[in-house]
Amino acid sequence: MRLRRRALLLFVLLFSLNVLAQTSGPRFEISFPATAHAGPITGRVFVILSRHDGPEPRLQAGDWFQQTPIYGADVSRLPPGQAAVIDGSTLGFPLQSLKELPAGEYNVQALINVYTEFHRADGHTVWAHMDQWEGQQFNRSPGNMYSEVQKVRLDPAAGYDVKLEASQVISPIEVPPNTKYVKRVKFASKLVSQFWGRPMYIGATVLLPKGYDEHPDQRYPVVYVQDHFTLRAPFGFQDGSGEEGGWPSGKEAREITGAWLSEKFPRLILVTFLHPTPFFDDSYAVNSSNQGPYGDAIMQELIPYLETHFRIIGQPWARVLTGGSTGGWESLALQVLHPDFFGGTWTFFPDPIDFHRYQLVDIYQDENAFVAGGEYVPLERPMMRSSEGQVLVTMRQMSLLEEVLGSHGRSAQQYEEWEAAYGPVGADGYPRPLWDKLTGNIDREVALSMRDHGYDLTYDLEENWSTIGPKLVGKLHLFCGDMDNYYLNLAVYRLENFLKNTKDPYYAGSFDYGRPMKGHGWSPYTATELVKLMAAAMEKNRPKTAAAAK
Repeated sequence: MRLRRRALLLFVLLFSLNVLAQTSGPRFEISFPATAHAGPITGRVFVILSRHDGPEPRLQAGDWFQQTPIYGADVSRLPPGQAAVIDGSTLGFPLQSLKELPAGEYNVQALINVYTEFHRADGHTVWAHMDQWEGQQFNRSPGNMYSEVQKVRLDPAAGYDVKLEASQVISPIEVPPNTKYVKRVKFASKLVSQFWGRPMYIGATVLLPKGYDEHPDQRYPVVYVQDHFTLRAPFGFQDGSGEEGGWPSGKEAREITGAWLSEKFPRLILVTFLHPTPFFDDSYAVNSSNQGPYGDAIMQELIPYLETHFRIIGQPWARVLTGGSTGGWESLALQVLHPDFFGGTWTFFPDPIDFHRYQLVDIYQDENAFVAGGEYVPLERPMMRSSEGQVLVTMRQMSLLEEVLGSHGRSAQQYEEWEAAYGPVGADGYPRPLWDKLTGNIDREVALSMRDHGYDLTYDLEENWSTIGPKLVGKLHLFCGDMDNYYLNLAVYRLENFLKNTKDPYYAGSFDYGRPMKGHGWSPYTATELVKLMAAAMEKNRPKTAAAAK
């Protein structure tokens, strides 16, 4: 009897110690009150930690460079008052586990990214963040919730349990008012709304020329500026009508503002498209299996709306394109996919336009996105460098960040947007990954699907030059620094190698790399000079029967 009691006591003691061990690790409990959201919520909860007394932690979340620690977990129909748990088993960035976090004092904050249920026309039901006209910035998106910042001392070895209540709600976006020169457009796209099963919005910011109101019978050529989502006026024009920052800014933005309003500056209209999706701040201006018919929406709904409501010359010679980075890819893609519609593109540092150089990855030949060869020691593949060559972010690190920010391709970051824009739909209704975000192993079927559906622009031009080429003569002008920080120059070199050897017809365009050591964002022109250059090209192509803009 005594032995049984001792055995029972020993069992209880061991069980208690085991329970204590399981609950003594690092742990955060995140909840929200009914006053913040009636619930239940399906989405993703985050804990962000910072040792810096700068912006609150949520505003540092997702920063590639500071590597602010962030840990995220999905929640499904979480009711008010019930806690979601983030602990040592939750995946994080840059340290994968809270158990690896150095002991010390941290500013800690919770953030909840709220998802919307979509019943898509392709038969899939998915949950994703509905853009609130902020451009898929989950840490600034209206309706998302966050907690007050707590300063706490954390020691993973000793364990802790920190409770955070996301009682604060991000306020709605205030769209800047229209002014004499800057007008904003937003409407529900019939085509995209049908695909997503609910109203989905596209729009534009329009910069009108000096004298527009004074010459009501005058029509103007247009530059369609491709960019990430922004409520700023095109090219940073300043009249108090929008947010500051971005490119260009400061002196260059003031310069184009003064030039635009001067007596002798070319008279034309500038338009920036706005087309955020549930996966990114921008659709890449193409039809997509995952995102829907944004390409058709732009060509069949947005541009006709703009050319109807503003006095735009609706002729190919009077429509040109420009953009950099994401906008660079889009400007080239729109010109290549619609060679008769647009009169030329000035494309700057575009996202990969040849998937043999998907940055440093050849998605058709490489087995792994993270490492490159190495007989004994694999060579870690960089994703971003300084203009002097210092590696700043690796492919592995960026992929980990995306996996932490959102499961099922919902990070709203770069690689997963390319998958959403270019790739096939997975069996679960979400974008099928090009590579596993934790191992780097490449799915060759996805790579070939991207190519065969026309998103590898160099491949598309090579395969169809005999029919597309005659429509593109003199229309392609590309600019990219020789030390682009994201290695985007490598794909541009490959396109140039093809185009400079074209015959019947010769492409008759241009490439400029601005050597030496020019990084991402480099341009040989100021915004003012670029607008003048594009205006001069349109004027050169203006039919003699078309009146010049006043």
